[in-house]
This record gives sequence, C-alpha cells and structure tokens, in this order.
Amino acid sequence: MALTLHGTVSDNTVALDRKTATPLIINGEMRISQRGTSNSGVTSEGYHNAPDRWKLVPLGTVTVSQSTDTPTGQGFQNSYKIDVTTADTSLASGDNSRFITFLEGQNLQMFNKGNSNAKNFTIAFWIKSSKTGTYVMELVDDNSRHCCKTYTVSSANTWEKKVVSIPNETSNAIDADNTLGLQVYWWLAGGSDFTSGTLATAWASQVSANRAVGLNVNCYDNTSNEVYITGIQMEVGDFDANSIPDFQFEDAGTSLARCQRYFQILNHDADILYINAMGSTGTTASSSTTLPYMTQMRTDPTTSISYSNLSSTSVALSETEIKLLGNASSTDAPTITQQIKLDAEL
Repeated sequence: MALTLHGTVSDNTVALDRKTATPLIINGEMRISQRGTSNSGVTSEGYHNAPDRWKLVPLGTVTVSQSTDTPTGQGFQNSYKIDVTTADTSLASGDNSRFITFLEGQNLQMFNKGNSNAKNFTIAFWIKSSKTGTYVMELVDDNSRHCCKTYTVSSANTWEKKVVSIPNETSNAIDADNTLGLQVYWWLAGGSDFTSGTLATAWASQVSANRAVGLNVNCYDNTSNEVYITGIQMEVGDFDANSIPDFQFEDAGTSLARCQRYFQILNHDADILYINAMGSTGTTASSSTTLPYMTQMRTDPTTSISYSNLSSTSVALSETEIKLLGNASSTDAPTITQQIKLDAEL
C-alpha cells in the first residue's frame, strides 16, 4: 500500500514520529473536569467548573460546562461549552473575551524559538459556534511578544475543524523553566482597543490595538449564542488541513495526572475528608500531620484549609505535600473539615 505524504519532508517526519511523544496541549479533549462540570452566572475571568487547564474571560453572563456535544466520529467524548445567558450587545472599547490555555516554557523547547532552527507553531481544534465570521488566535510568549492569525467559522452551529499555523521567530527564546512560557488565546469578542491597529501576523512586541484586528464577531450579543470547542492540539512545524497529524488521545489516568500538576483536590468525598487526620484526642497536645499530593505539582501551591480543635497552627506547602502543625485546643481530635484544593496554575 502506498503512503501519501503532504507538506514538506521534515513536517511529515514529525507527523510520523510524534505519536511516541506527550501531547503539548493538556486536556485538549476536555475529558478532565476536577472543579466540577457546570458553572452558571459566570461574569469574571477564571478557571470555572468546566474542563481543567482552560480559562475563560467572558462578557455579559454565561454558563460554562463540560458538554457531551462533540464532532461526530472523531473519538471525542467532551467539549468546553460557553452558553450566553445575559447578552452584551454593545462592546465598549476595552471589552474583550478570550478562551485561554497557559503552557510552561520548559515544555516548548522543541520549537527552538530564539535560534536559527526555530519551528512554526501549528494549532488544530474543533469549534462549533452560533456566530459565523472571522475569529483571531493569538500566541503571547514570556518576552511579551505576540503573533496572531485569523480563521473563519463558516457554518453556524456546525462542528468545523480549524488548523492555524503561527510562524517561527529566530530571536527572543522562551525560558526553559516551569514558569509561564506561552499563552494561547482564542478571541471571542473585542472592542476597538484591540481591533483598531494592524494584526501582528509576525512576532512583535505586544501592542493592544494589534491583538485582534479582523475579528468581526461578538459571541456574546445574543442569549441564543453558544460556543463549543474540543480536540485542541499543538504541533511542531508548519501543517495544513491535509498534513496535520491526527489528534493524540491519552489514557484517562495520564490526562488526570497532568492536570493535577496545576490543580488537584486531595479527596473528592466531602464526608471522609481527612477526618481526625492529625491524630487521636488529647488535651492541648501538639499535633501534626503530613498529607502527600496525588502527583507532584508545578510549584508550591496555594490553598486554604479549614480545621477544628486546633490552634497555633503552621502550614508548610511544598510541591509534593502539606505539613500541618498545631496544638489541639480541646479534648476532641483535630479535624480538617473541608476539601483541600491545591492551585499551582500558571
């Protein structure tokens, strides 16, 4: 059987070999949703009760959720859904909405950004939107430089696959560490502060007016509007719709562990959350416990811990565990009284 290749030889080498590599985009199939599966009344930027690793800057008021509406026959079981419940029909100059993921710099070194062997970034994804027209994707690196490309949603309320290639840059390397190396934005609406300049189609110092030029949709102008997205992948090199490799699925355990590097809940059952985790009953005795994480986190996380019958506490957070020390304040055993949510998001 003949093997048909598309694009350049080097691109197709990547396409054939990269199945052994880990997908660069985490939770691109929207399978993991640790915080919850639905969040109504959303009006502000954040990681909501929806698929992990995806942040939304909304306009108006929306409900976000982990949806089961997916492109037929592609193997995806979930998508990220944005459902407008209060419209924003008139964009102010500074209004903007973006769907976002953040990537660590040390995981992007294969793009060789900043040297003569720099490679293109190609991002493929499936989108279904009530609004047809021109959309903008923007990449922003850790040098505050950006590059943008437009793509078109042609049919309303229809799943379409998009492939966007962002050119390379032979200067301004991305730092090889665990800090923010790259921001990936899907623009869903933008006022004149972001659309009045010239679109930055080559890497340049970020200028607000050049970020979303050509964007001619407002995904929030009607309460009937919905946007779904899934199957997001990032590839090294310049690909088109013919040459882009198939989406690389992960097993559920691997995908969950990769998400837990940035956010995890130590126990999902609120009824048995480390009850009496610090030991037996005592009379104002010193009490301590160490709670290991399910996977090592990107950096020392932030959290809040509620407990009873404990005073003079100290909490030490590392990338791998919590150490909690204090004095029992009664004859009852010290008790942690809520889920412990650990946040090490970029």
